[in-house]
Amino acid sequence: MFGICNLAIVPVRLEPNHRSEMVSQLLFGEHFQILEQSKGWVKIKLQFDGYEGWIDEKQYQPISESEFGLLSSKETVLNADLIEYISGKDNLLFPIPLGASLSFLDVPQINTSEFTFEGLRVFDKKPKSEILKTAFMYLNTPYLWGGKTPFGIDCSGFVQMVYKLNGYALLRDASQQATQGEVLSFIEEAEAGDLAFFDNEEGKITHVGILMNDNYIIHAHGKVRIDRLDHLGIMNVDTKRHTHKLRVIKKVI
Repeated sequence: MFGICNLAIVPVRLEPNHRSEMVSQLLFGEHFQILEQSKGWVKIKLQFDGYEGWIDEKQYQPISESEFGLLSSKETVLNADLIEYISGKDNLLFPIPLGASLSFLDVPQINTSEFTFEGLRVFDKKPKSEILKTAFMYLNTPYLWGGKTPFGIDCSGFVQMVYKLNGYALLRDASQQATQGEVLSFIEEAEAGDLAFFDNEEGKITHVGILMNDNYIIHAHGKVRIDRLDHLGIMNVDTKRHTHKLRVIKKVI
């Protein structure tokens, strides 16, 4: 079984329970495979990054296997505005966030609500120089564990969405993203748009940010913010204290 998100933002939870931890979010238009069902919940595997979790069975639209395959083969088209409105039957409007997927809109058998969209769209790979321009759109977004939108986002969701909006696919969690790309030996080798990963006392990678020029970094910590980066890690520009210990720097593009 397969499905598509037909709501603006849907929480993806660790367990099939509304009180369970939100580990990620589905954005409008994202499609997925259904792995399991349990008392009003479905466990899904997102097509874009293979991420798994539980969503409320009332918060998606079923699609067929052939429709899932069709969407998976189509070029990804995304909403490029911070927030935009999409209209359906009876001209009812509702908002969709930056990065919502629009690829299904020209597939009538999936677009059964007759959604129409007239905002900005992005659909192709952009040069590395565009990464920071996109990242700045999320500045001051509050930190939200599992979040993927300009209204709440976590560190790896921020990095994933910035790259996605520029045409590149990253995995969901920081530890997963750290398996992608090419390791750089020194900070001096890095370019704006490369990724820096940070670990905890147990050596597990728990944080990620996007490098800027002149040893600055943009990352989600309390909010999406800009701090200093040195060989030890992130130096908070307000407190003048290190907040994250540098583990590795990687070039993905």
